[in-house]
Amino acid sequence: MFNELQSAFNEIAETRALPADVVLEALQSALVSAYRRDSGASTAQNIEARIDPATGRARIFVEKEVTDEVFSPNTEVTLEKARFYDPESELGDTVMVQVEHTTKKFGRIAAQTAKQVILQKIREAERNALYGEYIEREGDLIFGTVQSMNSQVVTLRLGERAEAILPRSQQIPGERYRTHEKLRVFIMEVKRTNKGPQIVTSRSHRNMLRRLLEYEVPEIGNGQVEIKSIAREAGYRSKIAVAALQDGIDPVGACVGMRGIRIQNIVKELHDEKIDVIEWNNDPEVFISKALSPARVNGVYLDDDPHTGRTAIVVVGDDQLSLAIGREGQNARLAAKLTGWRIDIKSVTETVVGALENLDVPPLDGLLTSHGQLIEDVRQILEKREANKAIMPEEFKTLGKFANLVEKRLQRMRDDMRNEEREQINAVRATLPEALFELPIAALQLDDELNEALEELGTVGEVMLATLADELTLERLLRKVSGDPMLDIQSALDDLMESDVDFDEMIAKYTAVVEQPSVEVEEPEPVVEAVVEEVTPVVEEEVEEFEPVVDDLVAEEEDEEEEVILDAFGGVIREDEDEEEEVAEEEPEPVAEIIEDLVEFDADDALFEDYDSPQPKKKKERKKKRRLVYDEESGEVVAKRRRKTSRRRDDWQDDIDF
Repeated sequence: MFNELQSAFNEIAETRALPADVVLEALQSALVSAYRRDSGASTAQNIEARIDPATGRARIFVEKEVTDEVFSPNTEVTLEKARFYDPESELGDTVMVQVEHTTKKFGRIAAQTAKQVILQKIREAERNALYGEYIEREGDLIFGTVQSMNSQVVTLRLGERAEAILPRSQQIPGERYRTHEKLRVFIMEVKRTNKGPQIVTSRSHRNMLRRLLEYEVPEIGNGQVEIKSIAREAGYRSKIAVAALQDGIDPVGACVGMRGIRIQNIVKELHDEKIDVIEWNNDPEVFISKALSPARVNGVYLDDDPHTGRTAIVVVGDDQLSLAIGREGQNARLAAKLTGWRIDIKSVTETVVGALENLDVPPLDGLLTSHGQLIEDVRQILEKREANKAIMPEEFKTLGKFANLVEKRLQRMRDDMRNEEREQINAVRATLPEALFELPIAALQLDDELNEALEELGTVGEVMLATLADELTLERLLRKVSGDPMLDIQSALDDLMESDVDFDEMIAKYTAVVEQPSVEVEEPEPVVEAVVEEVTPVVEEEVEEFEPVVDDLVAEEEDEEEEVILDAFGGVIREDEDEEEEVAEEEPEPVAEIIEDLVEFDADDALFEDYDSPQPKKKKERKKKRRLVYDEESGEVVAKRRRKTSRRRDDWQDDIDF
């Protein structure tokens, strides 16, 4: 009996490639299920099965209650017998007692149940083992045999126990597969499912090219050469940027190999996909120039705009324009992915013609005096070209020299604009309290949509800095926000600065609110609500009685409050000329001021007013129509009157339109 059990146990563990303890646990679970089925034991009753691996003996222990007299042998046991297994047991305790029930007494149904449990446990253990095996190989290459295929997916056989799928979206375009064909694929993802692990593979993933290079090029595996970036369009063309980590090593030569043997092995594996290996460079101009190979580049001019992103203007010869762009823009598209720069390619002739048409516009207006002879030579060459006459190589160099001169001046103008903008932002930042740059945006008490849009800025100080000196960034963040977010933000900033608060206390308050989890506030009891309703009429009557007095106090202290507001900025109050105090009520208002008041009228507030009994307009509300702006001439933050009409500053010209 022992030899048969031991041989069956070893055979299951070996054929299923499972650990011995997993198979042993499956056998014990099967014995427990068989005993429950045979004896009709309740699921609440604890039952354990123990198998001795050395002797193969199986024992079953059942939880029973200790009683004086046994009425149900399946659930009760005497105190004398219970103390044989647990000497400290007392009446009313529960102990695990071995039952005199062998596997030979199991019926057909119990044996069938044990068999099903064993199979189920072994399948689960096998699925977990497969998942653990292939999840460790995620991101690696593996060989698979084509088992079946349809229009959407190809099924691959991995060894004897696992299968993988190759979706259509991860196949190389134009590649055809045959049954029983061996494929090298990239394990992209391993998912756990009820039917076992689902292994998703790919042949078009860019990391497959990375793994192939690591296998074919020993210098990459040894750490002497590093792959910086990969841009791939599977089945057509790929670009790889590599860099040497040790002196004296040619990274491109190491990847290509002797007579191109290493790169040719990868090209054959990918069904003749073209691969360009490029040496990585810290200088973006040099790197972009190499990334556009095989085209020859005359010049690269960078434009790092914080609002629109990084753009590289590339000037190439007329005969290199189509080669630089590539078929359907493929070469330029891959170069942009490889370098991370948006690439704008134009020919030398296009640059020269556009510059000649704008010689009277800065910054090209000084070229006529400084490079008059060069401009005359360029015009003669263009006239010669229009007449379909042959142009010498020296004349092409002259055109390229003039194009380089023009683009460098334009780049210098863009750099000056960027520096001027940064200096203006830094000047405004110096006038703001440092505490604002530690105050979270939650202190503005905006709605969730605005808080999410302004999350990139981080603090109230950055929001105020953007409203004063960097409106383009603010407009970019608020592009998808509904309503009038600029007005809401300005009003929130005005209210915050008008309030006499301690910034340190606000920072501590809102920082604690952000860190602590939200707590639900209990609704007030109905009794409290009734008291509030009774007190409200009395409060309203008192407000109506003292309202004229409050208006007089506000009118007397209006100027003092304005000085307090701007004192936090370190600035000086300066009102616009169009903002004058009303001298007499009998004087008729000009038509322009009447129209302006109508424009500033808030329709949302009018919906809730009683038309027959209008409420007087308070001076406090009129004061909120002022906004804080930065005056470039004085270098200070001043108060200006807020208008509904658009006052966006003129957009500076990024480049001359040719």
